[in-house]
Amino acid sequence: MEEKYLICEDSIEGVFTGIYDAYALREEHAHLHIQIGEEENYRLFAQYMNIIPDAVKIRKVVETICKRLGDETYLSICRALASADSGKGEAVYKTVVNGLTQGGGRRVMENLVNPYVGQVFRLARNTSNETNHFMEFLRFKESQDGILFAKIGAKCNVIPFLMPHFSDRLPLENFIIYDDKHNLYGVHPAGKAWYIVSDMEKQVEAMFEISEKEEQYQELFTMFCQTIAIKERANLKLQQQMLPLRFREYMVEFVEK
Repeated sequence: MEEKYLICEDSIEGVFTGIYDAYALREEHAHLHIQIGEEENYRLFAQYMNIIPDAVKIRKVVETICKRLGDETYLSICRALASADSGKGEAVYKTVVNGLTQGGGRRVMENLVNPYVGQVFRLARNTSNETNHFMEFLRFKESQDGILFAKIGAKCNVIPFLMPHFSDRLPLENFIIYDDKHNLYGVHPAGKAWYIVSDMEKQVEAMFEISEKEEQYQELFTMFCQTIAIKERANLKLQQQMLPLRFREYMVEFVEK
């Protein structure tokens, strides 16, 4: 049977639409594949279909996953799709198939022997770990207008998972979290629901001039971190293990002025 590849955009919406269309074809799932973006070289004797995100299809797939596979599985799938792995679409699709048609059900994520389920588990764990890191290492700075601004550079798309955390802890603050690797802004107006803005000009960051008080606090915090350090007990290998170097360029205590 001819192999069919459903080409989806790199987003949860794109992959969920692809899953719906794959089921709508009513063909053997073994010969259907979901691909994130187009490849430079097409495969011989294969058919390619471009998938356009559709809100109705997305809602139906979400409802089916939550109802039949459970909310925990849905969360794991969302985390896996937030990773940077190019094979995440195929892994999620085949995991959903395993849960719906091969008896996995709500315990599908326990079937780690299945290579696709195992891949979804690993990708979800990577996203979760990076989210937890940014919960600890993210640094806000206050602008002259009283807006809190934080900049990160994440491998995974962690903004959707960071915003609920900080919105719950800073409900009465106006704050923005900017991911410069994905060009995404998580925006939280004080006392209102947060939302995500994409494809904005990166010069937006330059609009946030820090307040005089913020500058003083940054100097005090940097001095504090330098003062408590004991040079004789420095363990750079352990430091890098606990705080990887890629996070430091966004942390005020490590930024050279």
